[in-house]
Amino acid sequence: MPRRLLPALLVAVLALAGCASRHATRAAAPATSAAPPPATTAASTTGTTVPPRPRYRFPVAGCRVTYAHVHHDYPATDILAPRGCRVVSPVDGRVDEVSRVDRWSASTNRGADRGGRSVSVVGVDGVRYYGSHLDWVAPGVVPGAPVRAGQLLGRVGDSGDARGGPTHLHFGLSWPTRPGAWWVRRGVLYPWLYLDAWRAGRDASPAAAVRAARAAAGRAVPPCRVDC
Repeated sequence: MPRRLLPALLVAVLALAGCASRHATRAAAPATSAAPPPATTAASTTGTTVPPRPRYRFPVAGCRVTYAHVHHDYPATDILAPRGCRVVSPVDGRVDEVSRVDRWSASTNRGADRGGRSVSVVGVDGVRYYGSHLDWVAPGVVPGAPVRAGQLLGRVGDSGDARGGPTHLHFGLSWPTRPGAWWVRRGVLYPWLYLDAWRAGRDASPAAAVRAARAAAGRAVPPCRVDC
């Protein structure tokens, strides 16, 4: 081969090698895009599930009601409503204590009997909701039974020391206690702020306020000091 052709041939060979190298780089690019997703994406599939916020319902359904922002002697709310109005669970939870028999007597006026027929529910938010002076307790509402927000618990009446007076639901908020601690169960803070919100369709939770009241009390079952 004539020597004058060697330089031109060398240039051609180097050019072909460069093209092959660039092609190999482009061909390798898809392997990079197939890499595993970032660790944050994988972690999101294995992280703890955040429970949904509780939904709340006004405890008397289907009737016109009135109630005041005050109560005699201790914190609670009397919700005035016609006899037979539906009393429902304010939140998802489990039935706590149930009284189906009206044992109240004016001659003894025992604190444990004043509520007459009553139901308490411990909600998924850790709050105990108490309703008393019922005319009737719904079948299947027994201690430990699960309930859903809005589920029928009973009917408005005038049992207990409400006998002969306006029919109403006594409604109390407290923390859970051992059975029989009726002076805690009847109410430890005013519910009207939450009743106002639920009536307007807002999900206001009393859980933080109940926890604060429990801390202030110093023990789960403090002594009865008012209307004992």
